[in-house]
Amino acid sequence: MADRWATFDCYGTLIDWNGGIRAELARVFGEERADELLERYHELEPQVQGKQPALPYRRVMAEAMRRLGAPPREEDALGESLPRWDPFPEAPGALAELRRRGWRLAALSNSDPDLLEASERRLGTPFDRKIVASEIGSYKPARRHWEVFVAESGARPERHVHVAQSHFHDIVPARELGLRTVWVNRLRERLEPPPTREIADLSTLPEVLDDLVPA
Repeated sequence: MADRWATFDCYGTLIDWNGGIRAELARVFGEERADELLERYHELEPQVQGKQPALPYRRVMAEAMRRLGAPPREEDALGESLPRWDPFPEAPGALAELRRRGWRLAALSNSDPDLLEASERRLGTPFDRKIVASEIGSYKPARRHWEVFVAESGARPERHVHVAQSHFHDIVPARELGLRTVWVNRLRERLEPPPTREIADLSTLPEVLDDLVPA
């Protein structure tokens, strides 16, 4: 029988992306502005990615920081700090359990290879495939990540589930590709269209995936 594949967005799903960004914004701009600038950052980053899809992710983050008004010596703050960003508490255990149950794991990330590899080490379970934006010249929600993944892995749609926190970047395009999706709705958002399944964190993910694609 064909392999079961779980593909993941990394930042926001497995790694605490908001926590890492906010900590640097507070350090650079002050605690009192951190929440406001975090919201603005989330508007700026996809704008930069959409206009310059071949730009490495470190430079995307630096450009967003520049537009926020960071001093030149701090424009690279996010890229420098990202390798130290923490996994969500339940993420390492969930990945390890999925591997124990026979799932193959892949990361489809809007990032750079060295950044994703640093996060992979913090998660503790290696990915079988890693598709990163700076190597394929495309940022999600464009479909290139999934196209490259399927070409490299041979994954069958009926044996493949995509897991992500970002509704915009991941759930919508994966759903349009006909994939089953698990939305890790950490922010308790209410958005359409709906995923196949919705969970608050990754603690129940192994059971959810086994239910969607039995061994």
